[in-house]
Amino acid sequence: MTVTIYDVAREAKVSMATVSRVVNGNPNVKPATRDRVNEVIERLNYRPNAVARGLASKKTTTVGVIIPDISNMYYSELARGLEDIAKMYKYQTIISNSDNDAVKEQEIFNNLLSKQVDGIIFLGGTLSEKTADMIRKSSVPVVLSGTLDQDESLPSVNIDYVEASREITHKFIESGVQRFAFVGGGYSEKAQIDVLSGIKSLLEEHAMELPESAQYIGTEQYLDGEKAYRVIKETNPEVVLCISDEQAIGIVHAAQDDGRVIPDDLQVISFNNTRLVKMVRPKLSSVMQPLYDIGAVGMRLLTKYMNDEPIENQKVVLPYRIEYRGTTK
Repeated sequence: MTVTIYDVAREAKVSMATVSRVVNGNPNVKPATRDRVNEVIERLNYRPNAVARGLASKKTTTVGVIIPDISNMYYSELARGLEDIAKMYKYQTIISNSDNDAVKEQEIFNNLLSKQVDGIIFLGGTLSEKTADMIRKSSVPVVLSGTLDQDESLPSVNIDYVEASREITHKFIESGVQRFAFVGGGYSEKAQIDVLSGIKSLLEEHAMELPESAQYIGTEQYLDGEKAYRVIKETNPEVVLCISDEQAIGIVHAAQDDGRVIPDDLQVISFNNTRLVKMVRPKLSSVMQPLYDIGAVGMRLLTKYMNDEPIENQKVVLPYRIEYRGTTK
């Protein structure tokens, strides 16, 4: 049977308001009364309801987290950073998986608001315009970590995908590469738009192009990488830039099964840098995103909004570096 605040008040012979003040740390309670209430709380194993506490404090100390694919290692590493900072600032998280489905995402968003969360954080994924509009109208602060809205007007924490892709493309052009391919997926639409923009702009500066036939947009999963290879191999690329580690590994394995030697015949580089990059042979070259930090800084930014702290910059861009491993020369 659930113990309620009424049970604690009756047992301690005080009002429910007094129990509420003790639970919420209000100093206007006599020490003897506070001790008696705390003794009853411990004896009855009373656990205050966060929403009920929020009615008094106007805060529930809960944060909603929307993840497009909770099984994806990229998002789980973002979540680790978020959770650590949430714990540091004494917030509980409610994590929901949207399956990168816009309708489900909007249902989750409304459900979190009904639970009176103090803020919401989106961890990666593609943000539909309708969801972005809901965020703009939200009664609580919302931060994006590992993703961006199309016009980049919402608070966010990311790396500079355009600059990273330009840096990679420049390196390969300098080494004599002529034929490029790009593989993206539905989970990171804005990121792939930025990566494509960086690749194309740098190629144009060198009077080169990325043909449509050398571009593949799929699901960012391993098996989809194998499918992507079968499509782009018709253009005989020398280098494949891939958003997802899983897709990139699928491409590497499909190329090896096709008799191609990595990296001599085909070079592959990804943009996630999850733990997967070191679990394959050859080890996968990748843009080293500070995934833990993206989640952690996103949560810290959200705490600033929730507590009305000064915000110097609502769009935080973290540094990255590129690690060239065994899948590139």
